[in-house]
Amino acid sequence: MAKKRASDFTLMIAVILLVFIGIIMVFSSSWPDALYKKNDGYHFLKKQLISSGVGLVAMLFFMNFDYWKLNKLAKLIFAASIILGLLIFTPLGFEANGARRWINLGFTTFMPSDAIKIGSIIFLSSFLAKRKEDTKKFTKGFIPSLMIIGISCGLIILQKDLSTSATLGLTLFILLFIAGANVLHLSFLGIVGLAGGVLAILGEEFRKRRVLAFLDPFAPEVRDNYGWQAIQSLFALGSGGLFGLGLGKSRQKFFYIPEPYNDFIFAIIGEELGFLGCLTVILLFLLIIWRGLRIALGTKDLFGCYLASGIVALITVQSMIHIAVVTSSMPTTGITLPFISFGGTSLMMYMATAGILLNISRHSDLDRS
Repeated sequence: MAKKRASDFTLMIAVILLVFIGIIMVFSSSWPDALYKKNDGYHFLKKQLISSGVGLVAMLFFMNFDYWKLNKLAKLIFAASIILGLLIFTPLGFEANGARRWINLGFTTFMPSDAIKIGSIIFLSSFLAKRKEDTKKFTKGFIPSLMIIGISCGLIILQKDLSTSATLGLTLFILLFIAGANVLHLSFLGIVGLAGGVLAILGEEFRKRRVLAFLDPFAPEVRDNYGWQAIQSLFALGSGGLFGLGLGKSRQKFFYIPEPYNDFIFAIIGEELGFLGCLTVILLFLLIIWRGLRIALGTKDLFGCYLASGIVALITVQSMIHIAVVTSSMPTTGITLPFISFGGTSLMMYMATAGILLNISRHSDLDRS
C-alpha cells in the first residue's frame, strides 16, 4: 500500500462548495413552503445546517479512518444496511407521500435506502477484490454478484422506490464492469435490469402516466397532474436565462413546483442563478468525478480502487438522473441532487462517502499539484 499522504485538497474543496451552495439554495427554495407548512421560514434551513454539521463530522471521521478496515467490516456493514431496510416493514417504518421509505427514530427520521447504497458498494467492492480471479466466472463470480445486487435493489423496490433502485443497480453494474466481469454476463444483467424496469413501470399506473407525461407533458390528459412538475421545471430553467433572476427571486418555488428544495432544486438554481449557476454546479460535480477517477487509478490495492470507483459511479449516476429529470430529458421521478438537495440522510451519507474517498486519496499515487 502506498505511503499515507495528505487528502486531496481539490476534492475536499469541491465537496464543501457544493454543500455550501446546497445550504443557500435550500434556504432560498424552501422559504415559502416552510412559512406555509411550518410557520417558520427558517425550518428547512435549520435542519439542513444540522445535517451538514453532522455530515462534516462524518466526512472528517472517515477521512481519517483507514478505508482498508472497511474491507474487514464489509459483511457487517452490508448486513446492518439490509436490517435497516427491513425495519421499514416494522412499526418503526412510516409512510409519507404514498410511499413507505422512512424509519421513525423518535427524535428524527432516517431513510435506509441511502445506507443500503453505500453498504452494497462496500460489500461488492470487497467481494470483487477478494475474488479477482473468479470475476469472469459464472458460478463463482457473476452469480454471487447478482445476488448482492438483487438483494440490495430488490429491498429498495419493495419500498416502491424505482428511481433509487435503478440508481443503485446502474452503479453496481458499472462496478462490475470496472472489475472486469464477462461481457456476456454483463449483457445478460443489463437485459434483466431493463426488463425489470419495464415491468415495474407497467405494473404501476402512476409510472405509466409519468412516461406518457415525459413524451408530451403539455398533453391535456397529463398537463395538470403528471406533467405539471416537468412543465414548471422547464419554466423555471427558461426564465433564468444566462444570469438568473437573482438569488431568492424564484417564482416557481411559490407552490408551482412541489418541494422545490428537494427533487427539483436544480430547477431553482437555474431560475435564480441562471445558466452560469447551473454550469458552476455541473463543473463542481465534474471536478469531483475527475479527482475520484484519478484517486481510483492511483490506488495500489483492488479494494481501494473498486470502492473509489463505486463511490464516483454513485455520485455520477444520481446527479445525472436528477439533472435529466429537471431538464425533462427523462420521465419525472423523485431523486435528490447529491450534496445539494434537502434531506438529512442523503446529505450525511454522501458527505461520509466523500470522507472515504478522501481517505483513499491519502494512500493513492496522486498528482497533488
